[in-house]
This record gives sequence, structure tokens and C-alpha cells, in this order.
Amino acid sequence: MQIKETPEQYDVIIVGSGAGGGMATKQLADAGLNVAVIEAGPFFDPADPKTMTQLKWAYESPRRFAGTDRAFGGADMSWGDWKVEGEPYTHAEGSTFRWWRSRMLGGRTNHWGRISLRFGPKDFKGKSRDGHGEDWPIGYEDVKPYYDKVDKLIGVFGSNEGRENDPDGFFLPPPKPRLHELFYIKGAKKSAVPVIPGRLSMLTKRINNDRGVCFYCGQCNRSCSVYADFSAGSCLIFPAQKGGQVKLYCDSMVREVTTNEEGKATGVSFINKIDRKEYKLKAKVVVLAASACSSARILLNSKSKQHPTGLGNSSDLVGKYLHDSTGGDRAGFVPDLMNRKVSYNEDGVGGMHVYSPWWGDNSKLDFPRGYHIEVGGGMGNPNYGFGMNPNAFNAFFGLPVGGYGDSLRTDVKKYYGAVVGMAGRGEAIARKENYCEIDPTTVDAYGIPVLKFNYQWSDFEINQAKHMQDTFEEIIHNMGGEPMGDKPGKDRNYGLHAPGEIIHEVGTTRMGNDPKTSVTNKFQQLHDVDNVFIVDAGPFVSQADKNCTWTIMALSWRASDYIIEQLKQQNI
Repeated sequence: MQIKETPEQYDVIIVGSGAGGGMATKQLADAGLNVAVIEAGPFFDPADPKTMTQLKWAYESPRRFAGTDRAFGGADMSWGDWKVEGEPYTHAEGSTFRWWRSRMLGGRTNHWGRISLRFGPKDFKGKSRDGHGEDWPIGYEDVKPYYDKVDKLIGVFGSNEGRENDPDGFFLPPPKPRLHELFYIKGAKKSAVPVIPGRLSMLTKRINNDRGVCFYCGQCNRSCSVYADFSAGSCLIFPAQKGGQVKLYCDSMVREVTTNEEGKATGVSFINKIDRKEYKLKAKVVVLAASACSSARILLNSKSKQHPTGLGNSSDLVGKYLHDSTGGDRAGFVPDLMNRKVSYNEDGVGGMHVYSPWWGDNSKLDFPRGYHIEVGGGMGNPNYGFGMNPNAFNAFFGLPVGGYGDSLRTDVKKYYGAVVGMAGRGEAIARKENYCEIDPTTVDAYGIPVLKFNYQWSDFEINQAKHMQDTFEEIIHNMGGEPMGDKPGKDRNYGLHAPGEIIHEVGTTRMGNDPKTSVTNKFQQLHDVDNVFIVDAGPFVSQADKNCTWTIMALSWRASDYIIEQLKQQNI
């Protein structure tokens, strides 16, 4: 394949345009650096009226939101999937890992739940707390100033509660609980499970002239046409482009980081997915933000005489300590929510107005760490298939629901909004035995070697899932409801989702002070190559019982400040 050298040279090349890449783009461009952003998918702007974002019915989508060819249904915010045509990945025998790849400008931040939680002081010091895993080389006090900056720049609603390991921040007014959430609050409190307002990055109050305010259409999972919720494209990259310092290379699949005779990074090589030709860009600094697994793949494929096992891999730890959040779910039918008259305000954001942070005492439990509970329900816009055939109520309770015509309409009105769902999202222990590596026999459609996954849950995560199911069932009964479906048992790992399904994978390029036991330093700079940085979730030493996006952005901002300082001092 002929490789074309492009004449452009940049101060920084950023690979990936999601949470970490978007934040690095904004901070580095605002500092006056010339930045190239390389994105594997096409350009996307949710404000484009041609998109299937807000204020459109499900039937206006060619897919009717059926999700038959997109995991997240029919909205245009989900250009990507568990399976991407021409981009396979493989598994070791007996191993399971589901890898979500987003292929669009802004990455996963277009379709995420926007649950924006800070890690707490205990989350950075897991080994000191319970002996499992390792401590981070930094603590909450190092990241707090950047959490504060992210709160103010992006906007997040919530409330200051004074909880030790669920740090407070700079919050916009939270929306009031809806009726199904009031039932959840009542049921959870009977079980001594705390409930506080949700913390989501959706604007309930104007913070600048570039973004609108949430008007409660409830469709935040489609991305937002008025930029009232956080997506990296609309909130970080588009503003960064105003200074003329940013050039986008969309539909571009990075093959490797290129290096010189001294082993220092010189730029990247990528395949243009439109013309299928390979190009090279040059820069002083390369920032990888392609997601934890994709960045590990790029490093492992970046082999040279100076880096025979892959760039930054002298420790043989690139790809190791991969871990995802745990996940368990349950729903309950609440008879008191039948025959709803919308006398109580059902408006709200496309996400939870309340949630339960972790409350347990792990010294009395058979697993370390914890999980939080996300709450769902209400009377949002139904998707394709609702009410058709014997549905959930019929299957679980023998209720005469379904059919067509007037009987269907009557049943829908009778039962719609009578289900409350709960989802546990928790912390798994990082283990070296869980990892991704390059498959020596398989390449993708662009000739790039693909990843092979080796992953198994441990008893800790399975025991945590059992605790989730016991808690969900107790809360459902406290609400006066009936759990839907059979309670998953040990044979089904108590309903524990497959690794990767929660799309919170972290840890493949872990940070640390010792180059022998880590890949990056505490500023996410490769130990082996000082002009390469990782600003996705790869450098995480551990996950927490929180979603990781807010921490990705805080650490990316911190790393960006360090890059600016090192360039000024001519250290890189």
C-alpha cells in the first residue's frame, strides 16, 4: 500500500474525539496549539435537522427504533455497535468480552446516560482500603481542581450531600422526582438504602450563549439538538474550532504511532476509510484517546526496532488489567401505578432524577467495593414493538395484555408507566489475568491486526451481583410491587452482565510511578516515550462504583495542562 506523507505538521495529534479526546482538543487548542483530531467515524452534529435526534417520532426512523441493526435503536446518535462491519475482534477459548466501538465524531458521549459522578477519596486508594488491586499514584486532592473545572465548563445538576466518598461539586438545580421515582424513594428508604438527586450533565440552567437549556423532551439518549446535554462534539470540539487551531480528520482509522531512530513519536499513520489509502501525519506530541482498548491496540501495533513489543510496552502491561463495571438489572410491576392519570408532573430529562450511591459495609459482605443503583420508569415515548404480542405483563403475570385495536389501546393506557426498573453498576477488581492482546492471525478490513480478549469475572463480581438482586427484590416489595421474571440464580451468575456490556472498560495502560509495573506516569505520559500521552480510561488503575466519564475528562484536562507546561519548557 502506498503511504502518502501529508505536508501538514501539527503541535499535537489527538486520536479519538470522545470525552478524553474532546477535552484535550479544547484545552490544547485554547492554549494556541495547532491540533489535528483523528476520528474513525464520520462527522456528526446533533443540531443538523436531518438527524434523528430530538422531537421526532419513532416511526420517522427507517428502523422504527427497533434496534435490529443498531444496538441503541433508531436514533443517529448510535453510529457504532458491538459488531462493526469489517472490524472484528476475537476471544480466547472460554472467554467473554463484548466490545462496543463508537464510530462518529464525539464517540460514546453522543449516546451515554450522562451520569456524571466524581470518584471519591477511597476510590483512588483501593489497596490501602481492602488489600485488593493497587492504589493510584494520585489521590482525590490531585483531581479535585479539575473536577471543579469540568463541573463549571460542562454543567451538571445535582445536590451537595456531604457524603465522604461521593464528593460534592458545583451543581445546577436538579429536576424534581417523578411519580415512579417517588415510589422508589419510599421503597429504598424502607431498606435503609440512601437516595439522593441524580448527577447528570444536562443543563437545567443556562451557562453560556453556545448552549440551550433542557426543555424536558426526555430524549437525551439521542444526543441534543440544542446542546443542552454533554456531548464532546457539541460542547468541546465545536467551541475549540472557533479559534482556527483545529483540523478534523474523520473516517480515519489509525494504524500506528510512527517513531524515529531514537524511538520518539513522530506522528501517526492512518487509513482513510473513504479512499482506502494510507496517510501519515506528523506532530510534536501524540495524544491517544481512542478508548481504553483501541488505544492499547494502537500501541501494540506500533512496533519498531526501538519498541519491538509495541510502543510503551517495555513493562509488557499494555492491554493488561482490563476491567469493566459490573452490571445487574431487575424490574418490578407496581399495581398502584396502573391506570395512570397524569396528575403529577411527568416531565423530565432523559435519565434518572434520583439514584442510590453505595451504602454498604464491605467488611460484613463477601465482596469488596460496591455499586450504585440507577432508576428507570415513567411514561416516556415508547419505541417500536411496545404492546405487540404477549408482552411482559402477560408473560409474567398472565394479564390479558396485547392484541390490536381498542383492546390494545386500553391495555396500553392501563399498564403503561406501571413498571419501575433498577440497574446496579459497580466496581470490579482489576486483575492482570483480564487483558486484550493482538490476534496474530486476524486483521480488519483495513489490514490492521485486531484485538483478542481474555476475560473472566471473579467470585467477587458474582457475589456483588447476588447482592444487587437481593436488594432490587426487597425494594420492589417495599414499593408494593412484584418482581418481573424469575430471579436469576447462581447458574446465571445472578444476572451479572457479560464483561464489556456496561461500556465502562478501563485499565489497559495503567498509570504508576514505576515503569516496570505501569505504562504511564501520573500525568498519563508513556514511561517509554515522553511525547505520547493517553487521555481515555486506559490509565485508570481501578474503576469505582461510579461511571467513569467525569474522571476521564478531569484527568484529560490535567494531562493537557501538563503537556502545555512541558512544551513551554521544551521538555518534549
